[in-house]
Amino acid sequence: MQKNPVQCQFVAALDSIVGKWKPMILYHLLQGKPLRFNELRRLLPDITQRMLTLHLRELEEEEIVKRVIYPQIPPKVEYSITEYGKSLSPILESLHQWGAAHVERKQLKMANNEQTETD
Repeated sequence: MQKNPVQCQFVAALDSIVGKWKPMILYHLLQGKPLRFNELRRLLPDITQRMLTLHLRELEEEEIVKRVIYPQIPPKVEYSITEYGKSLSPILESLHQWGAAHVERKQLKMANNEQTETD
């Protein structure tokens, strides 16, 4: 069976940014300043250490996130968005806007259903 090139492009793009936490990690890193691991954990209080580590490694492998280790004691590690990663900004902003509109639509639908039931 021959692969669909359009489908493959979608899959490649989504594999890089999809996950419960990746968009939020990218959102925080796109704010501009490098963040340490524990700073990211504080910004994402429900994420586990293991999941944050996994997502950061995957984003680093995709060259979306840069990891810098400073040779000091105790070791200092910072994560920042790469120039390549910054190209995701308009995509994530559009996704955020769509998500906000989608949530609003669902709330209106739910309110309308409740109104219909009480009539």
